Amino acid sequence: MVNYVLKITADLENLTNLQPSGGCDDPNFPYLFKLKCEQCGEVTQKETCVTLNETFTPPGGRGTCHLVQKCKFCGREGNVTMIPGKGRPLTHEDSEGGEHAPLMVFDCRGYEPIDFGFGGFWKAEALFCYKDHPEFESCKENMYQTNLINV
Repeated sequence: MVNYVLKITADLENLTNLQPSGGCDDPNFPYLFKLKCEQCGEVTQKETCVTLNETFTPPGGRGTCHLVQKCKFCGREGNVTMIPGKGRPLTHEDSEGGEHAPLMVFDCRGYEPIDFGFGGFWKAEALFCYKDHPEFESCKENMYQTNLINV
């Protein structure tokens, strides 16, 4: 079992608490990334979407996971389980200090998640006014920096 923590950083000017619109544990939020097979090293051509609200039975029939996928090159089967409750919003203080905020933890068996892709809706709070910054759909690839950290 290998756990990966998805962490983000961004340059937040007059904003704080950047996170998915329903929070880091939003059951409908699509976490998108490519997968690298641990056996042969093949990387998926397309991004894989994982959400908390979709569950599957992994090979062996014990427990649940959020993705079961077979490598197209070597045929090895792997799975990914999301571990909620470990994420938090990226704050203005994190941004100013160059720190990363954890969004989600992934228990990966047979695969390594790489190349996280921003999708869905995100929200942030304005620092110097009374209203929250409106939700926005991510569309600028270079606006945010992400890191997948092996723990």
